[in-house]
Amino acid sequence: MTAKILIVEDESDLARAVAFNLEKEGFAVIVGGNAEEAFRLLEEQRPNLIILDVMLPDVSGYEICRRIRQHGSWKQLPVLFLTARTELFDRLLAFETGADDFLTKPFAMKELIYRVQCLLRRCCREESDVLVFDELEVQPAAHRVLVSGEEKNLTALEFKLLVYLIEHRGRVQSRETLINSVWKMESDVFHRTVDTHIKRLRAKLGKAAGHIETVRGVGYRFLEKAEPTKSDRN
Repeated sequence: MTAKILIVEDESDLARAVAFNLEKEGFAVIVGGNAEEAFRLLEEQRPNLIILDVMLPDVSGYEICRRIRQHGSWKQLPVLFLTARTELFDRLLAFETGADDFLTKPFAMKELIYRVQCLLRRCCREESDVLVFDELEVQPAAHRVLVSGEEKNLTALEFKLLVYLIEHRGRVQSRETLINSVWKMESDVFHRTVDTHIKRLRAKLGKAAGHIETVRGVGYRFLEKAEPTKSDRN
């Protein structure tokens, strides 16, 4: 099935250029120039991926991404930001609001196409195995996490972080490794971001939080048998 890409970009020349090159690669492309059009097209067209500009005339791309992650039907949709902003803060904010990838302008069209292909492969690869660890059940293909049968509402980034830790279970993953592999960034500036996401992930996992162990001064490790949490010990 042909993947459908939604481009939300108010620079019409750039939008046309990106659409033209994606269509040459066999993608179906739809274009919107502002937030209102973006939400209408998301509802009507059900795209497989969205390429999102940050600076739009009505609502920022950050806010659009936040709303996507809060919407039940769209929250797992891959989001690739395109922006002229190059500061580390802007990249951090993009990932905090739920972005899967971030590309600064000007950019090489080949790199954009490669990133789109990678995101779609990651999103759509078939992973039929259900991962079960005591009360924790993770369904990679369905993007579902259940604790004692109750579904937990994880963001796309939290889900990626959990699955990465599970895939490397039993081995300590440093913050640098997690930044490079989950956030796709190469910087030691964002150690606190990793810690913040681990804290949020544990809070959502509740009684299954003990599967994620903190190795002080190093990083984090996923345990097949959970450590007792504070609430378990009280």
